[in-house]
Amino acid sequence: MPTQEVVRQYYGQELQSSADLRTNACCDADAVPPPLRPLLARIHPEVSRRYYGCGLVCPPLLEGCRILDLGCGAGRDVYLLAQLVGAGGEVIGVDMTPEQLAVARTHQRFHAEAFGIDNVRFLEGTIEQLEQLPLESGSFDVVVSNCVLNLSTDKAAVLRGVKTLLRSGGEFYFSDVYADRRLNEVQRGDPVLYGECLGGALYWPDFLRLAREAGFPDVRLVSDRPLEIGDPSLAALLGETRFHAATVRLFQLDQLEDTCEDHGQAVIYQGSLPGQPHHFDLDDHHRFETGRIVPVCGNSFRMLAETRFAPHFHCLGDFSRHFGPFPGCGGGLPFRAGSASRGATSAQVGQEASGGCVPDPGSGSSGGCC
Repeated sequence: MPTQEVVRQYYGQELQSSADLRTNACCDADAVPPPLRPLLARIHPEVSRRYYGCGLVCPPLLEGCRILDLGCGAGRDVYLLAQLVGAGGEVIGVDMTPEQLAVARTHQRFHAEAFGIDNVRFLEGTIEQLEQLPLESGSFDVVVSNCVLNLSTDKAAVLRGVKTLLRSGGEFYFSDVYADRRLNEVQRGDPVLYGECLGGALYWPDFLRLAREAGFPDVRLVSDRPLEIGDPSLAALLGETRFHAATVRLFQLDQLEDTCEDHGQAVIYQGSLPGQPHHFDLDDHHRFETGRIVPVCGNSFRMLAETRFAPHFHCLGDFSRHFGPFPGCGGGLPFRAGSASRGATSAQVGQEASGGCVPDPGSGSSGGCC
């Protein structure tokens, strides 16, 4: 059976709720921030039961944004994001599973009445062929995806499609599953492993290559958590392979470089992002305390000065001078074993303020300043 048909059958017929999953890969273990809990409580129970995500795909500052959700399933994230973008925004969900979309559409009126706005729509199609859907190039502020890229049969095509649909300064903010090594043919071909988001998981360095080839040269890791394989038969099949669920952000900024370069720039967070008066986390090791002058590489500078975050930062410097590589950037797997998330510590913040990206000790960075 073709891989796409395996996925359609698994999510359309075999899984009826998250209780049917045999691993915790497609089950979000992240703590839901308090401000989002009442928003999730307003979502129809049937939609919530059919949620199979592995992370939280709600970056800050979404009001008025136009968002595309790839592999939206029954629509839980669509309906959550719809409340965050408000009447001035729009959320479009894309999925290839008719049974899942039927649930999402059945409860569309329920959510419109509950929220007081009707700002969502759903499209049936494959995320590998986004160009065949009625979606205008360069028209989205944010594209999200929750544990779906691993299910794709052509991940490079998905990334290229996202790059085309994002407007300048937009971002692809998504959660997915990654392996610490390349899987063998037997592991990749097992229908349960594939359906549970493990068989199609990318080896992290291979994901970095695909992202760069698609035009996203600087991958930023936001958070990660190790996955447990509780099913004995699946654990035996996987052997020593280890997996992490990770949330990543990729910015649509054409002048980003594939290395972190020092142009003598710095930024000051104004403390003005809603609900974040004390600090803002760009990724897992870039925390910007309110009022603190923080030296940054050229890529981090652009991610803050040329995106929707710009009004909330005072950005110092330009690109007229170059001082070589930004100190402290390296390579390797970025995941911290046994940690669900890697927030910046006060020690890291202090080091960054002295100049330098600070990758996770002992593990390297993800390939750029992350």
